Amino acid sequence: MLTDLKIRSLKPTGKLYKQYDQRGLYLEVAKSGSKLWRLRYQFAGKSKLISLGLYPTVGLAEARRKRDRYLEQIRDGVDPAARRKAQKRSAANSSERSLETVAREWHEGLYRHEVVPKQAERTLRRLELYVFPKLGSMPIEEIEPVHILPVLREIEKTERSDTAHRTRTALSAVFRYAIATGRAKRDQTADLRGMLRSARTRHHPAVTDPAELPGLLRAIDGYTGYPPTTAALKLSALLFVRPGELRSMEWAHVNLASAEWAYQPGKGGLPLIVPLPKQAVAILREMKMLSGQDRYVFPSARGKGRPMSENTVNGALHRLGYKDQMSAHGFRAMARTILEERLGVDPRFIEMQLGHAVRDANGRAYNRTTFLEQRRGMLQAWADYLDAQRAGDGSGTEGSALQAA
Repeated sequence: MLTDLKIRSLKPTGKLYKQYDQRGLYLEVAKSGSKLWRLRYQFAGKSKLISLGLYPTVGLAEARRKRDRYLEQIRDGVDPAARRKAQKRSAANSSERSLETVAREWHEGLYRHEVVPKQAERTLRRLELYVFPKLGSMPIEEIEPVHILPVLREIEKTERSDTAHRTRTALSAVFRYAIATGRAKRDQTADLRGMLRSARTRHHPAVTDPAELPGLLRAIDGYTGYPPTTAALKLSALLFVRPGELRSMEWAHVNLASAEWAYQPGKGGLPLIVPLPKQAVAILREMKMLSGQDRYVFPSARGKGRPMSENTVNGALHRLGYKDQMSAHGFRAMARTILEERLGVDPRFIEMQLGHAVRDANGRAYNRTTFLEQRRGMLQAWADYLDAQRAGDGSGTEGSALQAA
């Protein structure tokens, strides 16, 4: 029979040995000196073994209590070793079906390939910050609206109703993924529609009044900062693509001979060909002399191998005195508004150039190489219109744009 004093005196001997207590309980002393409790018992005519933990984490008194509990299970016809294996399998299965596991699987395998990296990062961060600490360990099939609503309401308390709505949208996608992979029966966020305050719509500041264009364009021409920034400002106005797509423009995707830029938009999946008006080609030829040896047309000023910062164009607009009046994203709103309302261009051509999905009468999305010649004419007319505005002579530009597009 063992005592605490005797156990403490046990030393390694260079080989494994055992010291017995009572009723099948013994201590196994390894060559390293570690001491492991084990219980040997009989079940269904077979000799079986189960470990009870390491000493001194599991002391003598606790080891005896575990032994007595397991022996009681054996008398009731339960094999403790088999029961432990079943519990481990159940725990592993529960982990595979937890909200956090399913959400990370959805994000890694599907979501991050469908959106721009920044959006994927922000979505995962919201889940990690607000959802996983409260609901992450729960099996997703056991989660109900009553569990989700307090989490979203907690976000609302910080006056971030838009974040609460985006978090609910992400959870909805996770539930739909769980349904498709056989781990949930329904989207539990569907019952939460109308349960959150309306999100405040944020608009990117934009100049959309043609009367304000000459001043903006002349200010850009007078910018004296980093030359690639000036080029990015000018191309933002000419091409009105997403700011992140412009700053990440690669020379490998630009063909100055055919005056085209072919790339994969950050949203939507299908490739987009951007026809380059002659003004854009001239800007890019100048940039070729500055960054032609780099991967990116607009390299970062802080180190090679990276594109221009996402805040560079906005920072330049602020320095030009257009803070709260114009933003990098605002060039898209500017072009959309003036091209349709003032120049009468077919909205399909504008939306295609913006990188949006444009559908036909049957609801099918046009391939983004569609309307290429129409967009070529539209962009050249738009560039000529901007030149006329910059010069303070907008006469005749509406008609030329209509004819070209």
